Amino acid sequence: MLKRLGVDIDAGTLRLALTHRSFAYENGGIPTNERLEFLGDSILGFSVTDALYRDNPQLPEGELAKRRSAVVSTRALAGIARDLEIGEFIYLGQGERLTNGKNKSSILADTMEALIGATYLDCGIEVARALVMRLTGPLLQDAGVLGAGTDWKTNIQEIAASRRMGAVQYVVAGSGPDHARTFEAKLLIGGREHGNGGGNSKKEAEQEAAADAWKALAAKRRMGGPALNA
Repeated sequence: MLKRLGVDIDAGTLRLALTHRSFAYENGGIPTNERLEFLGDSILGFSVTDALYRDNPQLPEGELAKRRSAVVSTRALAGIARDLEIGEFIYLGQGERLTNGKNKSSILADTMEALIGATYLDCGIEVARALVMRLTGPLLQDAGVLGAGTDWKTNIQEIAASRRMGAVQYVVAGSGPDHARTFEAKLLIGGREHGNGGGNSKKEAEQEAAADAWKALAAKRRMGGPALNA
């Protein structure tokens, strides 16, 4: 996995970065990756903010904030983690393993942030920033995703109404114990499934599902379907 990340992290630090709270809870309360996640979140946010500021001198603050939110979202980080197959290496408790926790967006995104934090601890800030740029570079260049804004639910509502696709509905299911609750959402438009998302709250899961649906509809448009604002 370290070859995929392109960094050299100590084995102990790496294991900590991959230790989900569900595994720690079932193994006597050992340390979790949550402190590393907290650290990595800050490094991720700063690195992306710095890149957006330097590369887009004409953009106002509001647009920069919108683009940053799109790049550091749970959905975006989970997509990166899936591309790297990070889920196969995460230490999960039995309950999360049985509910396919290795593919849950919230768990994958949190683990990516923990890995960034671990890289900073063992390799320093410049290596950590370089890792962030490698991971998020394609997203920073994806004007379609960045331009969609951060209020994905509103975007989807407007698209569904303009296309007369039918009612928008979110079906949300929670899993895990109270201390480690996660949620998975399905977005239905006119009774048809268009997107999926996950998060640590119902709101976050719904936003991620809406973002997933937006990208699917955007891909359909590029293949000859109706425009998103049609």
